[in-house]
Amino acid sequence: MSQSNMNINNIHNNNNSNSSNIPVSEVYWSLVEKADKKFSKIRDLPSYERNRYDTYFYKVFKVYTQLWKFQQENREKLVEAGLKRWEIGEIASRIAQLYYGQYMRTSDMSYLSESYIFYEAILTREYFRDGLYQHLNLANKQLRFLARFLMVCLVLNRREVVHQLVNQLKLLVDECKRTFQETDFKEWKLVVQEIVRFLKADTAFMNIRPSRYSPVLDMHPDALVHVSTSVTKRNLRLRDAILSSYHQNEVKFSELTLDAFRMLQCLEWEPSGSFYQSSNVKIGQNGGPGPSRINYSQDIVDPTLPPNPRKTILYRPSVTQFIAVLATICDELPADGVLLIYLSATGAGTSTNTADNIIRSSQIHTIHSDASSSSPSSSPSNSLNPTSRQSKEDCIGYNTSCLQFGTRGNGGYHGINYLQLINGAEKGERAALLLSPSSSIPIAAADFSRSPSGSPFTIFLTAPLQAFCLLLGFSGSEFEADTYTKAEKLVSSSMNEWGLTLATSDNLDPVWAQILCDPFLRRLLLRFLFCRAVLKLYGPTSDKKEFQPECMPLLPVTVLPMATICQTLVLELANIFGATDRFIFSEGIMRPENRHDDMEVSSSSS
Repeated sequence: MSQSNMNINNIHNNNNSNSSNIPVSEVYWSLVEKADKKFSKIRDLPSYERNRYDTYFYKVFKVYTQLWKFQQENREKLVEAGLKRWEIGEIASRIAQLYYGQYMRTSDMSYLSESYIFYEAILTREYFRDGLYQHLNLANKQLRFLARFLMVCLVLNRREVVHQLVNQLKLLVDECKRTFQETDFKEWKLVVQEIVRFLKADTAFMNIRPSRYSPVLDMHPDALVHVSTSVTKRNLRLRDAILSSYHQNEVKFSELTLDAFRMLQCLEWEPSGSFYQSSNVKIGQNGGPGPSRINYSQDIVDPTLPPNPRKTILYRPSVTQFIAVLATICDELPADGVLLIYLSATGAGTSTNTADNIIRSSQIHTIHSDASSSSPSSSPSNSLNPTSRQSKEDCIGYNTSCLQFGTRGNGGYHGINYLQLINGAEKGERAALLLSPSSSIPIAAADFSRSPSGSPFTIFLTAPLQAFCLLLGFSGSEFEADTYTKAEKLVSSSMNEWGLTLATSDNLDPVWAQILCDPFLRRLLLRFLFCRAVLKLYGPTSDKKEFQPECMPLLPVTVLPMATICQTLVLELANIFGATDRFIFSEGIMRPENRHDDMEVSSSSS
C-alpha cells in the first residue's frame, strides 16, 4: 500500500511509552481514551469534503497504531491487569471501521482490503466469543461486527464469505432471542431480512463477469482511440460520482441500495486478478477461515491504472444535504475532472422506475428542489442519520419518491425525466445526460419487478448482457457457459466497434468527444447505446416513445438504433439465444455470415 498500512500481527512503529515508570495498565487506558475521542470525532465527519478531513484520518489512525502495538507488546501484563479479549476485538473492529470509512471517502480498494483482513482476524480469533451469551453488550458487539463484516465482503465481492456470515448472523440472532428473552432483537431481524432480500435480488448471473472494469475483459485504457483534436482539444476524466436513490421500499442493505451497489462496482477497477482467484473460502466451525485462505491485500491495486473515481453514496438525502455535497465536490473537482450524478427515482409523475446519469464538468447548473409537498417525517431506518428525522420541508419528494425541480412558487417539475430541461440552459460547462425511459421497461422474467430486482435501465448500464437476457425472461442457468461466453465476446467486440465509430465521427458533439478517453464514461455511453438499440428493436417496446431512453446532446446517426451496426449486433445476439422472433428488424438486415452466403450465391449466378 502506498498509504498508511497496519498489519494485524505486527506493527512497526516507535512507541516508548512502556519505558516510563507509569504502570502499563494506566498507559493503555490513557491510549484507549485518547483513541475513543478521536474515533468519535472522525465517525461523525461527512464522507465528502475528503481533502479537508484527510488529516483527521491520519491522526486517529496514528493513535490506533500506537494502541494496537502497545497491547501486542504488553499483552501478558494487560491481561493480568484485567484486559478482556473482547476489548482487544473492539480495537481491531475500530481499525477495520477506519479502513472501511477511508475506502468510502477515497474509493481506494487497498483500504477495503485492509478492512477485510482485520474483520477476518476478529472472526478467526473469536474475540467476542467469551461470555457472548451471558452479556447482552457482548452479543450486540458480535452482531454489529458481523453486519459490518458483511458490508465489507459484499462490496469486495466475496459472496461465499457473505453467505457464510449471513448464516452465522441468523443463528446468532435466533440464539440471542432465546437467551435474552427480555430483548426482542427486532432491529436485528430486520437486518437479516434486508441482507437475505438483497442477495436474493442480486443472484442472477452470479460469477459470470465482474461488474468492475477489468482490463483483462474490457478494453485497456491505453488502447482507447482518442477523438481528433479538430473535434475537441480536451480529454476529461471521471473524478467523482454522486450515487443517490429516492425510491420507496428499495432493496438495500443498511443504506446501500441495490442500484447504488451496482453503479459503485461499475465505476471501479477490478482488483488485480481477484475475480479469478479461488473463491473457495471456508469458514470453520469457530468462524476461522480454512486452509484455502486468500491473501486479499496482495496485488489488489494495479499501479499502472489510474485511481478509482471517488464516490459519495446518498440514501434519500434532504435537499440541503444533496446541494451541500454537490457544491463541495464541485469545489474540489480538478480542471480536467468530470462529476457523474446518478439519480435513481420515479419518472415523470408516475410509479415507474428510472435511473438517470448526469455527466457533468466542473461548473454545475443549479437544480432547485421543491419540498413543499406534505409527507410524514422519515423514519430512523430511512434517514441518512439514524438519530435524526428529516422535516417535510427538507425532503426531496419523500412522499411520492418523485423528485420536484423548479421554484416553490410554480410547483416545480415533477419527475427526474424533466432533467432534460437542463440541456441548453447550462451556465458554464455543458451537461451530458443519459435519461432512462419514462415508463417501466417490461421485463419478461416471471419473478422480476422493480421492487425486488432494481432498475432494468441500471442493469443495462452495469451488466448489459444480463439485462438483455432478463428482458427476454432468461436466467444464467438456462444456457451453457460457452453460449454465454460467445455472447459476451460478441457484445464486447461490437461495443469496441461502436466506440471507434464515435471516436472517428466528424459529427460527434464536443461534450461527448471530450469524455470518450475516459474508460468508465466511455463504457457507460456504449452500454446506453446498446440499451437504446435493444429497446427500439424489441417487439413489446418498439416505436413506443415511453420505453425509449434519451441522451442529450444527440449522438451521431451512425449509432442510432436503426443503424446497421446496431441492428446487426441485436440480431446476432438474439440468434445466439434463439429469440430473433422477439425483435423487429429493418428489411435487409441479416447476420454477417448470411450476407456472405448471399454474396457467394450471387457470384455463382453471374
